[in-house]
Amino acid sequence: MGEQKVNTDRKASERKKFLKNLIHDIEALDQMIRQGMIEKEVQRIGAEQEFALINKHYKPSKNGPLILGKLDNSHFTSELAMYNLELNLDPQELKEGCLFKMEKQLRKYLKNAEGVASGFGDSVILTGILPSIDLRSGQMDFMTPNPRYQALDEIIKQLRGQDFELNISGVDELILAHTNILFEACNTSFQCHLQVSEEEFVDQYNWAQMISGPVLSVCTNSPLLFGRELWSETRIPLFQQSIDIRSKGYHLKEREQRVSFGNQWIRETTEIYKENIARFPLILTHKSTDNSLTVLEEGGIPKLQALQLHNGTIWRWNRPCYGTTDGRPHLRIENRYLPSGPTIIDEMANLALWVGLMKAMPEQYKGSWQRKSFEDTKGNFYRAATSGIFSSMVWNGRMIPVQKLMLDQLLPLAKKGLSATGIPEEESNRYLDIIQKRIKSGQTGSSWLIKSYRNIKKHMSRDEAMVTLTAAMQQRRKADQPVSEWLAAAAAELKAIPIQYDWIGNIMTTNLITVQEDDLVTLVEKIMEWNNIHHIPVEDKQGKLKGLITTSTLKKNREKTDGMEIAKDIMIKDVITTGPETDIKYAMLLMVNKKISSLPVVDGDRLIGLVTDKDAKGIWEKLYQKNNA
Repeated sequence: MGEQKVNTDRKASERKKFLKNLIHDIEALDQMIRQGMIEKEVQRIGAEQEFALINKHYKPSKNGPLILGKLDNSHFTSELAMYNLELNLDPQELKEGCLFKMEKQLRKYLKNAEGVASGFGDSVILTGILPSIDLRSGQMDFMTPNPRYQALDEIIKQLRGQDFELNISGVDELILAHTNILFEACNTSFQCHLQVSEEEFVDQYNWAQMISGPVLSVCTNSPLLFGRELWSETRIPLFQQSIDIRSKGYHLKEREQRVSFGNQWIRETTEIYKENIARFPLILTHKSTDNSLTVLEEGGIPKLQALQLHNGTIWRWNRPCYGTTDGRPHLRIENRYLPSGPTIIDEMANLALWVGLMKAMPEQYKGSWQRKSFEDTKGNFYRAATSGIFSSMVWNGRMIPVQKLMLDQLLPLAKKGLSATGIPEEESNRYLDIIQKRIKSGQTGSSWLIKSYRNIKKHMSRDEAMVTLTAAMQQRRKADQPVSEWLAAAAAELKAIPIQYDWIGNIMTTNLITVQEDDLVTLVEKIMEWNNIHHIPVEDKQGKLKGLITTSTLKKNREKTDGMEIAKDIMIKDVITTGPETDIKYAMLLMVNKKISSLPVVDGDRLIGLVTDKDAKGIWEKLYQKNNA
């Protein structure tokens, strides 16, 4: 997230000063480009590894800040949520041995993080979206206590003016409202950087856009969120929606998301920076930004602090970056769409694929972007995000299955690109052979997760299945085999997992059948009979819980019915309820104490789940077995 010393003060005087420096920054960048000051003699690659921290129950840990402090290493930094950290790898000159060096450093530092985390009873896991994450992890007590994150949350909420909404449809559907930006923290990525010269920047950036769909399709690793099977790379819609500041309106005014793919090919190097300034309001400011034009006049190299801070609050999937190395300014393209994990070797293979393709752009593409369809390229990206390795891409005007496109055209091109940089065949084959096996097997991180989830969810609850997946993923990652070689998770793996049965939200039934107050009792009885259920909640037209009907209620009613009673006439009105964060043992004791066979779970006055005596009995038996074990 970059600079931490930010300011949330929205005073007009400070905003004006920051905007002035922002304009100076873009003018200074244009000037450095005109004067040929951007480094071009050397090309480097880099990466940022985001990773999750899990406790002994395979749930998100709150120990991130403590682990970061214990690591005491400038390569590591905090993330939005306490269960995430980020590792920044040293840039490597793009030449023989650079991929080996990067992998060696990645392994070394992740091993260090794993060692420190183990001292807190935690583990490091590499995954695009942690399968075991639940709604509790989106509460403010999971946010890292850092001024920048608090500022982002505060100002984005002010700009949006209403709750955040998720609406993601795949095999399942997730529709959810939330009051803060912590859903964004569900995402962890492996961000790749490639330094490019100013002369090549426009062509390289447009080419990066063009290959995004095919590259993402064979690297997906995030198909599940809260136990729902959504997109092959659910990080894409989740990130876009979780910090979307736009509010709903009644008109067709077009406003771009701060997380986006873009809408057209670029024509000049600084075009995206200028569009970011023109289209997106300031979220954060900084009191100590310099006048970049003055720094240039005095013979210095400006940091472009205002421009970098503003650019850091607009999350394009391919993002331009400015930086300095040894006093020389440079430009980079940052690939933000690749997920973390599932293994180090898989991530390095993804990086090698992307870098190889970036270095092998066909000559005929240079300067000819206006003859290419940007809409096809953008469509490819979202097809990859939704369907992954089983999608098809529009490539040179033809629709091609992505596995065929990669094997026949793009994988050989990536090998050629790595070879052109001086990377020997032995080095490139180590990584690209993994991509080839993944494509041929059809098994990405996402397809493994989906296969495993469908295999085990028939034998356990949703939360148990998600924790089992997390444990299975962790066990296979530690074996250090690429995901294409993983066996699907099995239900038997649950037995070895110390699952924590602690809150009612993780065991309640959410796929509810309800009736309304004015429904005929005859209909209520039929619905319960058809679905073999013994309890049915009664709601009003606004979805508020008004009562409960049980089989006992129906039996009493049969003795005095005329066939025209409605649910409101016979329902239990004084319903005992609980909230989603209630302790499971307390809820079970409440049911025994009150002699009730079902316990509706509410948020305010709205029904969100139901726990029955059958559910409670099943959990009690599992708790008993684990305690005895």
